[in-house]
Amino acid sequence: MINKRTAMMGAATLCSALAIGLFMQKTAEHPQRGASASVAVSVAADDAPLEIEAISLTAATPDTTVPEPARQDPAAPCDMSVEAIATPMAEVRLTVLSLCRPEERLTIHHNGMMFSTRLDATGALTVQVPALSETAVFIVEPQNGRGAVATASVPDLDLVNRVVLQWGGNSGFELHAREFGAAYGSAGHVWRGSDLTSGRGSVVQLGDENQLAPRLAEVYSVPRLGGSKTGAIDLTVETEVTAINCGRDISAQTLELRDGTLRTRDLTLAMPDCAATGDFLVLNNLLETLKIAGN
Repeated sequence: MINKRTAMMGAATLCSALAIGLFMQKTAEHPQRGASASVAVSVAADDAPLEIEAISLTAATPDTTVPEPARQDPAAPCDMSVEAIATPMAEVRLTVLSLCRPEERLTIHHNGMMFSTRLDATGALTVQVPALSETAVFIVEPQNGRGAVATASVPDLDLVNRVVLQWGGNSGFELHAREFGAAYGSAGHVWRGSDLTSGRGSVVQLGDENQLAPRLAEVYSVPRLGGSKTGAIDLTVETEVTAINCGRDISAQTLELRDGTLRTRDLTLAMPDCAATGDFLVLNNLLETLKIAGN
């Protein structure tokens, strides 16, 4: 949870020349605004006795030969099967099986969204993926060899609004939603570190952040209609200044699914120098506010 924030206002520029609000915040229990500064923005025995004669002694030499591990023949086929099944809230359960690729890295592609993960020790993977199209096509790309494709029909896609933030490497990006005027840390502040019951929507992270150069995605999903609350949902993209990303440019991309239309934006952010490590940059105007109506 973000415990302390000190906001830093700066000039923001997207690759598409979009101006955005940019604030730096210290980690705090509640965010507090501070001084402004300029910051550029451009995943058996026998009982009978035995007589022994002519005994000679020799020194035993242990066998130190290490057997080579079994190797997969590069010419041998290595099949992969992928199954996609639609589930409630416009999501898809993706199941991947490739017995000859235990623990191999995979990259999963879907409608412009991309994240990297890994098969388990048996060569299997099951992951729940928020869909971005009614005919949801998933491409599973292994590190070596041929991949596979699976498709699922998602009939309830029009019942949700969905926002994706995706990036490569350990850039520290986060997607935050503050529903119906909620403050940071209160009920209605929804992000990957919040409780699943904290708001009307939810944020899930896709990808294995422990990989080398991972590709990661965070997805915020919220029902378009129904519920006891209506109004605006404020969305922000945030990133912590760390020893990994300080003093360098980092990039991300957003995909916004609103009323059945998918829009994409690219972002390049010039991070402050390492003296600001521990601070947070908050991009307030990158994502359009969501409007939620009643039944």
